[in-house]
Amino acid sequence: MFKWLKHYVPRGIYGRAALILILPVVTLQLVVSVVFIQRHFDGVTTQMTHSMAGEVRLILQLVNDAQTITEAQATVAPLAEGLAFQLGFDDVGEITGFRRWYDFSGSVVVRELYVVLPETLSVQLPNDRIVRLFVRTDFGPTVLEFNRLRVSASNPHQLLVNMAFFGILMTLISFIYLRNQLRPITRLAVAAEAFGRGQHVPYSPAGALEVRAAGNAFLSMRSRIERQIEQRTMLLSGVSHDLRTPLTRLRLGLSFLTDEEREPLERDVDDMQHMLDEFLNFARGASETTPEPVNLKEMLADIVRAVSRGAEGSHLERCEVEQDVMLRKMVVQRAVENLVNNALRYGKTVQVSAYQRKKSIIIRVEDDGPGIPADQREDALKPFARLDEARNQDKGSGVGLGLAIAADAARAHGGMLRLGDSRTLGGLQADLVLAI
Repeated sequence: MFKWLKHYVPRGIYGRAALILILPVVTLQLVVSVVFIQRHFDGVTTQMTHSMAGEVRLILQLVNDAQTITEAQATVAPLAEGLAFQLGFDDVGEITGFRRWYDFSGSVVVRELYVVLPETLSVQLPNDRIVRLFVRTDFGPTVLEFNRLRVSASNPHQLLVNMAFFGILMTLISFIYLRNQLRPITRLAVAAEAFGRGQHVPYSPAGALEVRAAGNAFLSMRSRIERQIEQRTMLLSGVSHDLRTPLTRLRLGLSFLTDEEREPLERDVDDMQHMLDEFLNFARGASETTPEPVNLKEMLADIVRAVSRGAEGSHLERCEVEQDVMLRKMVVQRAVENLVNNALRYGKTVQVSAYQRKKSIIIRVEDDGPGIPADQREDALKPFARLDEARNQDKGSGVGLGLAIAADAARAHGGMLRLGDSRTLGGLQADLVLAI
């Protein structure tokens, strides 16, 4: 039921932590502010306005009881301390009420004066110092001016200002402390992401106990994975080395046979040699090279020219990447070669393209072959996978590692290998996505 909030919640840990920190503080201040305004601006101001209205009512009664304006002024003058008034004037245009839009206590004053004093014509609140009240008397409209402090408490915004100031100050202090606590988590995420790309970034656990525990667990996991990769590489390298000797002896023995007997056996030996090379390439992965500046357009052109061997329909369609990019050249080259070889094995026309995106590069290989069904594409990326229904194995020798090596190369660069249908050729479309 809260999925719609995901579009508005920050995605980063800093943003979410700041939201968790600031939201309660702002909510608390709003609640306290509303309560304060309700009790102070409304309650206190109402009481003070009623008290002042009683004094004004007494003055109006004395004015209405007088026979002349002179008698009224003489009667009211001793009682109206701090109150200026003018009896009977004819300029009706001056009695237009107004107040500032942000004067919250002023709205309470105006409302209560109209309620308590039916004689009120209008109320003017030009500033925080005076109140100008226009009322009806027996001698005509009368204006009274008195100090604003008689109907509103002094410094009504002091509490709000203090709350806002100290709230912002404490939020900044808390954010600095929170940033220091989140920094070890960010360093752990950077080290984990770099390790996923085949890079070894120095990392030492720091921060809270839970973060240190996660960091130690990551270091242990990284050590185990590196040790496992090293053991796998050594194992396959040893097996390959041990098998190369008997293969060499087989080649030597086959050289004494007749051509008719030797050729099929030599093809079997070549297939075995190819399998060993594929095993080694898959075992090495991306750990054997370091990133270097690569001219992608030249590299793709060389790959297409070398792999296709002049075959018609195999060409570099387009390359939007003009500048050099940091890549593991041998790893990417091996992956693209596998994709192009697969495309040539099952199709007659092959197009290679490269596209520049904001944070990635896409190397696209398309063919006009039978393609791979959508429900089998995930299995096709697994090592040693053979999809006989999608790809005819009789058309070439393979061990099911071509796509797996390409996918491993993409992951080493923080990307992925996507399989789909080619819109231009109708066969398989393989997108090698590399993060930059």
